[in-house]
Amino acid sequence: MAALEGALSHAEGTDFPSETYEQMYASIRRLLDFTEEEATRLQEKILHSGGLEPGRVRRG
Repeated sequence: MAALEGALSHAEGTDFPSETYEQMYASIRRLLDFTEEEATRLQEKILHSGGLEPGRVRRG
């Protein structure tokens, strides 16, 4: 995305919609945050249903 933004920004100059790209980046960040939160929530749910406490599992 950064390469595309750079190329278009260079080609379009002042006509480049920088605010639109900032909004897009913010949306992507929110999506990534959501997926990380859901992954954590589901992992804890799976561990709990298996009889394990989420904080007791160590990653190697």
